[in-house]
Amino acid sequence: MEHILPAYDDPLFSILLIIVISLIIAVATYAWGVYKQQKEAGNLLKFLDKFDSAECALDTANMPFEEHMFKPLTLLAKAFENSGEYHKAISIYLYLIKNIPNELAKTELMERLGTTYLHAGFLERARSMYVEILRKKPRSKKVLYELGVVYEMMQQYDKAGEIIEPLRLLGEETHSLEKFLEFSALTSNRNISVEEKLEALQKLLREEPGLYRLIIASLLKLDTRIAWENIDTERIREILDILWYLPNSQLDLDIITANTQLATLYYAKGYLQKPIAQSGIFTLDMIAKAKENGCEEADLEFSYLCKKCKQSFPVSFKRCPNCMAINSVEVEEQIAKARTQTDHSLL
Repeated sequence: MEHILPAYDDPLFSILLIIVISLIIAVATYAWGVYKQQKEAGNLLKFLDKFDSAECALDTANMPFEEHMFKPLTLLAKAFENSGEYHKAISIYLYLIKNIPNELAKTELMERLGTTYLHAGFLERARSMYVEILRKKPRSKKVLYELGVVYEMMQQYDKAGEIIEPLRLLGEETHSLEKFLEFSALTSNRNISVEEKLEALQKLLREEPGLYRLIIASLLKLDTRIAWENIDTERIREILDILWYLPNSQLDLDIITANTQLATLYYAKGYLQKPIAQSGIFTLDMIAKAKENGCEEADLEFSYLCKKCKQSFPVSFKRCPNCMAINSVEVEEQIAKARTQTDHSLL
């Protein structure tokens, strides 16, 4: 036997020993990798089981999965999501995540599922999904941003603010987002006095002009005089609907009569008697001219366009309901027939 195996001081023995140790390490590493992958898959399944419920409208429990089904099902889920049938989209995303082997595709589907939960209003589920994604993919800007949106909708502004620093480190411009969160936290805080809010809002307006529309709307609720002092006559179009719907009691006639656009607006509205139609805003001038000629049946109707995704909505928004962009609302007005309003008091 001693003639078959090399002696301890033989160089061949050292080489053989190194080969054996390398094989043992390779096998152990491979086994650990398989075990870790299986454990990760098991943890993911347990995590996803938390989201299975009767709310999921499609029965996918007994549906066999085949690889060629992936693309059609993802397109179907997206179609359901776009049409507002979120429960069906959620069912498909959960089914695909549980069955596809590709880890990169799973992560992408989890991002889509998180977005679907966000749009559907399942905020806690969206938060859990985004946190799980960030555990695997901590440098995802989109997921970080949307997690911040979730915290904001849950009015957890401190947690939403914690997203700022990671985004900044990833090269994102965060000034506008930081000021938007500051505005949201300020207006929702009931422990701050009106005087403190007024001062803070005016300071915020100077620091972030992009919040002009939101801050003017908030100032009008707190102090009409200060609000009018901060109205920029060069940016009337941005708040045209807010000014149009203001009650007569909140008007500052000194400021209005000193500005041609504002005077035209409130002549067209019926609050001023002196004819004037020189605002430079086509719809206002048309209504003012019609009123000057005895037509009292014209009114304005408004819609709201997101400048980022170009989707239009019938009501104003702080964040675009579609793409979640901030400071992106654009007011669009059109002439409509005036409707008689009847107030039915419940008091």
